[in-house]
Amino acid sequence: MKRQEIFTEVEEILSKYCNECFLKAHHRKEYGKSFAHKFCIKQCTVGQQLKKYGDRLS
Repeated sequence: MKRQEIFTEVEEILSKYCNECFLKAHHRKEYGKSFAHKFCIKQCTVGQQLKKYGDRLS
């Protein structure tokens, strides 16, 4: 997969699932920005998929 295709996929995922995510907003409000970020990366299935795309770019 080319870099541009990966960026396009990531952008689509972010706009579809993450921009208005209730869990992200809730965790950010209740526990803070860093907790919400860690939750998204480690426990959310969408965040795990984004991490895989990031690893491909490295």
